[in-house]
Amino acid sequence: MCSSTVARQTSNLSDFFFTMKFNDRTARPNKHTTRPDDRQRAKGNQPHFEKAPTKTVVRALDEGALQDILEAQPQGLYLVLDCVQDPHNLGAILRTADGAGVAAVITPKDKSVGITETVLRVSVGAAEKVPFVQVTNLARTMKMMKEAGIWFVGTSDHGDRDLYAMDLKGGIALVMGAEGDGMRRLTEENCDFLIRIPMYGSVPCLNVSVATGVCLYEAVRQRSIQ
Repeated sequence: MCSSTVARQTSNLSDFFFTMKFNDRTARPNKHTTRPDDRQRAKGNQPHFEKAPTKTVVRALDEGALQDILEAQPQGLYLVLDCVQDPHNLGAILRTADGAGVAAVITPKDKSVGITETVLRVSVGAAEKVPFVQVTNLARTMKMMKEAGIWFVGTSDHGDRDLYAMDLKGGIALVMGAEGDGMRRLTEENCDFLIRIPMYGSVPCLNVSVATGVCLYEAVRQRSIQ
């Protein structure tokens, strides 16, 4: 075979392999045939997996912590919730309590909702800021707070005075009853004053979270001008 024939065959083979390597669109890309920017785009198209967010856990305080708060804020504004069970109500109440500068929110351990994921979501972070105290015996805790100089003002249908006629300055604890049933008898008996929110329409009462907001911000109004 002459040299010119060999040269032509070698040239044809080179063209053949060149065509297979670079011009075959069905060939799978490899590190030799893929440009760096193509490889980068391929990486960008890969699914991106994020770590699951960690859950926020808020633990309730006990009576010992409440005593420390009372010593630090003897003239503070406190809130007692007597068996509020709806997490949406508690979340809304904690959000309002944070805005009103409440020193602590106190609830009984039994028949009351604690800090749940729903409460955290509805409170928009307030549940992580406002001291939340759960006690075994609410009546006993109220007596302990009275000894520390706190006066208890409960909202009740049996209230003998209007909310806006009540002095809410100084060391005060507002007491709100449960959805539907209101305050329990023993809780009501341990209140120093019973007040009512004036209602001028056809419904007899407000939702507990709304009523709490009304009472807390009347206290804020009075305390801001003392």
